Parts: sequence; structure tokens; C-alpha cells
Amino acid sequence: MKDLLYYQDATISEFHATVVKTGSEEGRNYIVLDNTAFYPTGGGQPHDTGWISGIEISDVEKVDDEIRHYTAADVSNISGEISAKLNWVRRFDHMQQHTGQHILTAAFVELFDLATTSFHLGTELVTIDLNTTDVTEAQLAAAEQRANEIILKNRPVETKWVTKEDLVNYNLRKDVIVDEDIRLVIIPEFDYNGCGGTHPTSTGQVGLLKILATEKMKQQIRVHFVCGQRVLQQLAMRKNVLSDVARQLSAPEEQAADAMRKFATAAKQTEKNLKDAQDALLQYEAQALASEVIAARTFENRSIQELQKLARFITEHNEQAIALLVATNDDKLQFVAARGKAHTTSMKTISAAALPLINGKGGGNDALVQGGGEKGITADALLQAMKDSL
Repeated sequence: MKDLLYYQDATISEFHATVVKTGSEEGRNYIVLDNTAFYPTGGGQPHDTGWISGIEISDVEKVDDEIRHYTAADVSNISGEISAKLNWVRRFDHMQQHTGQHILTAAFVELFDLATTSFHLGTELVTIDLNTTDVTEAQLAAAEQRANEIILKNRPVETKWVTKEDLVNYNLRKDVIVDEDIRLVIIPEFDYNGCGGTHPTSTGQVGLLKILATEKMKQQIRVHFVCGQRVLQQLAMRKNVLSDVARQLSAPEEQAADAMRKFATAAKQTEKNLKDAQDALLQYEAQALASEVIAARTFENRSIQELQKLARFITEHNEQAIALLVATNDDKLQFVAARGKAHTTSMKTISAAALPLINGKGGGNDALVQGGGEKGITADALLQAMKDSL
């Protein structure tokens, strides 16, 4: 493994090699070379992409002892010596994020003895899962600061192939799980870790590390962060969002948070006022309908919640009343039936008669039922059937 180009020199972006074979697997064509700088998916790091003799390589995987370069193109005529080129922007991004993960993980261990149990390098964010149920903002800030100190000191990032017997000479962050081809990635006097990924030659090339968020994952804490160019991308995205919010609130960006809080408070009060006004209108409507023993009406575009509230108001105004309400909402019919306290007839009788007519579903109790279904009949026909069931 140590002879592979991406291990000999992780900065190789173009190379020549000889085609060993070509093939197809489950509809995917692939090329195998005698050596390669393309990194295959593994160890939490995604695969490289690029081009072989102008053919686009979209995936790279290690299958048994082969590194297969997958492509959608025809590879039957690919043979002999080829020239290859990596998508260097993608590769260097992965190197920055992976090395940043080593540094942040080591910072959590050094400062708080919090171990990382898993690592994921996504297309936008990177995550580590810490073996703890709680982490404070102060701890996150301290770990981020320590990580950036190591980055700015531009310490060397060394790689070394060792035997299992040699491991006792290194203060490893975690146990190595392989017995052969053991490769250590070392940031002297800070982090010693077994790793098969690609890394820059110094911590300074990571650029910068920023923790963005945390979330609880079962009995662990997941930390979301970015490094290098991704910090600028995230900053640009957040700047655009903040500027847009500030414009809509007619406030300077530095005052956007206060303006948003005031807006949210005002919106909640407006929502409450609107609800109170709607309830007042429903009470007025219910009072007019409550003069009827059977208050039966059809409506257009009225929610089931409004129907339920109106039915309750009607039966509260008149304990002798029964409310039968039907609404047409887009392509469906919905209904509510409610009784005043003076009645003993179960409203489930009405529901049982109405639901089959609209191929619907419903629920409720003896005092109030509701349901909805297909618009197979008119609202007036459904309301008449509900009346007839009484």
C-alpha cells in the first residue's frame, strides 16, 4: 500500500500509469491501473474524482486488491500508458477537512478527555460524534480556539509506516485496528493517530476551522464544523441570509437579531389578536344559528377546526340545539356534528350514515364527531343525509 502514489505524495495531481485491465460491474465500467493517485473511498474520506485520458472518473473504490476507477464512458479501447488528472479542488478540500478533523478531535481529547467515536466528511459539512451526553458552549469555544492555534502554528503533518510492535513508541489517540500496513498520521507533540487518509504537509494548509452547530445523537453529541475554503463558503451563505433578513426588517445587520425578536413578539401578538377576532366572529355566527333546533349549514373553504369550534359555540349557546355543518374544501367534503347537553342522541349515528357516502374516515365521541372524504356527492346531499339519520 505504501507504494501507491497518493501515499508516496498526497500533493500529486497529475500522473502517468499503465492500464492493467478494464471491466464492467453491475452496469458500471471501470479501469484498473498499475498505480494511482486517485484515493478510493475509505476511512471516512470520500473518493477522488478526475479524468483518465480525458474520460471522467466519477467514483473510485478498492475491491479486494484492485483500485477501480469507475466511469460512465466506454472503456473497451483504453489500454497501454495513460495520463490522469485529479479534480484537485475536491481532493484538497478533503485533505483540509480530514486534517481539521484530526486536529479538532485531538483538541477535545487534550482539553476535556472527550473521545471521538465517528467521523463523517459530507459535501458541505463535517461532523464528529463525541462520546458524551453534554458539551458546553465554553468547551466548544475552547476546543475551536485550540484547534486554530495548532493550525496557525503551521506544524508539520507527518506520515509514517510502522509495525504493530512499533506502536508502543507512540502516544496514540486511539487503538489501531489493523495488524499490517499500519500508517500513522502525526502532528508532533499534539496528535498521533492511525489513518489511511490523505493530508497536507502542514497544519497551516487547513486554513481555519469553525464549529457551526451541535446536536444530540442518542447518548452522544454530534459537532458540525468546516475547514479551509468551506469556512468562506459558509460565511458567504450566512452573510447573504443576514443581509436579506436585515433588509426585510429595515435594520442594520448588527441590529438584525434585536429587530427579529421585536418582529416575532409583534407577530405573536397580532396572531393572538386575529384569533380573538375570529373567535368573536364565530361566536356572533353561532349565536344566530343557535336559534334553530337543528342548525344545518354548508360552507366553502372552511377548515375542520373552524367547523368544530363553530359547532361547540352553537351548542353552548343553545343546549337544545344540534349542529350539522358541512364544508367543501378543494376536492373533498368535511363535516362536523355536535349536540347540546339537553340531547342524548349519539352523534356517532350521524357519522355512521355520512362516512360511507363520501368513502371517508372520521372520529369523535357521542357529543361531537367529525369526518372527511371524497367529493362524490354535493355538500347539500351530504347535509341532507345527516339530517335524515336523525
